Amino acid sequence: MSSTVITNIATLVTNDPSLGDCSPLGLIQDAAVVIDGDRVAWTGESSKAPATDNRVDAGGRTVLPGFVDSHSHLVFAGDRTQEFNARMSGRSYTAGGIRTTVAATRAASDDDLERNLTHYLAEALRQGTTTFETKSGYGLTVADEARALRIAAAHTDEVTYLGAHIVAPDFADDPAGYVALVTGEMLDACAPHARWIDVFCEKGAFDGDQARAILTAGKARGLHPRIHANQLSYGPGVQLAVELDAASADHCTHLTDADVDALANSATVATLLPGAEFSTRAAWPDARRLLDAGVTVALSTDCNPGSSFTSSVPFCIALAVRDMRMTPDEALWSATAGGAAALRRTDVGRLTPGAYADLTFLDAPSHVHLAYRPGVPLVSGVWRRGVPVA
Repeated sequence: MSSTVITNIATLVTNDPSLGDCSPLGLIQDAAVVIDGDRVAWTGESSKAPATDNRVDAGGRTVLPGFVDSHSHLVFAGDRTQEFNARMSGRSYTAGGIRTTVAATRAASDDDLERNLTHYLAEALRQGTTTFETKSGYGLTVADEARALRIAAAHTDEVTYLGAHIVAPDFADDPAGYVALVTGEMLDACAPHARWIDVFCEKGAFDGDQARAILTAGKARGLHPRIHANQLSYGPGVQLAVELDAASADHCTHLTDADVDALANSATVATLLPGAEFSTRAAWPDARRLLDAGVTVALSTDCNPGSSFTSSVPFCIALAVRDMRMTPDEALWSATAGGAAALRRTDVGRLTPGAYADLTFLDAPSHVHLAYRPGVPLVSGVWRRGVPVA
C-alpha cells in the first residue's frame, strides 16, 4: 500500500469538532488529508502535511466525507410514473401503491434486478454517496425476499430484511398468516443475507403489535431493528423503536412531544427523508423540533420507485435546508455522520484518522453551496476506500 496526500483543499469537512474551527463539522481551511491504503491517516493544514508517496492537488475545491445514505429501496423492477403523475394531479399517497412494484419485481429475473440495482448505485456514487443501506420488501414471498437480499449483499454490507413492507397480496385476507410467514420461514431464509430487520409500522401496513412481533423475531435471529415510523400518521412506531433499541426510526413526520422526548433520551436516530415529502406533497418533518430537543438526526434519500425516486443526497440536503429548517451545517452533518450513526458505524461519515478514505469533492469553496446552489451538479470527484471512483 502507498500513501497519498491531497492538498490545496479550500475547506475540509472532518466531522471532528476537535479539529479546525471546533464546530460539529470540524472545518479546516487550506487543508490537506493523508490517505494510507483505504484509510485516512492524517488531516490538517496543508502547510503541515507530512511527506507521502503520492501527491494530489484538489484545485481549491471543498472536500467532505462521502455521503452515507442509510435508507433506500433499490432492489426492484418496474416503474410507477403513472402513479406519480396521478398523485401530482391530486391523488393522495397511501401504502398500497407498493403492490405495483411487488408484481413487477416478482416477474423480473435476477439479472434484471441486479442490473437495476447497480444502475442506481452508480448514479448515487456519482453524486457523492459512498456508503448505502438498501432493503428487500418488493418480493414478499420467501424466495423473492431471499433473492433480493442475496443480490443486495453482493454490493453492500448494509442490507435490511423488509419482508414486512406491506401484507403480501397473497395474504390479503390473512394478515396474521403473513406475519407468521415473515417471522418464520421467510426470516429463516433471509437472515443469513441481512444485517438489519425493518417493518413499515403504519395504517395500511402493520400495527404496533405486529411490528413488535416482527422486530423481536428478527432480534432473536441476530438482526438489529430499524423501523418505518410515523410517516403518514401518528402511531406507535417511534416508541417501539426506542423500546427495542432500533438503530433508526425513519420518516418521523407525525410526532408527539413524548415521541420527541423518547428519541432524545435514546440511541435511536431519527432518519428524515425529504424526498418522500417532496414526491408526495406531504407535510415536512419538523427537523428543527428534533434538533432543538437533542435528537440525533440523519438525512437520507429513501430512493424507491414509488414515493421518493431520487438517489441524490445533495438534493435532499437542499430540501432539508429550505423546507425542514435545518442549517446547511446540520444538513451536511446529518447526511454524513448522522447517516453513519443510523447504521451504528464510526468508520464512515467522517474524515479522521482510522476512518475509511471516502471523499466527495465539490466544485465550490464551501459545503454551503450544496443548499445555496440547488440542482447544480457540484460533485466533481469521489474517492471510495482511498481510490478515485467517480
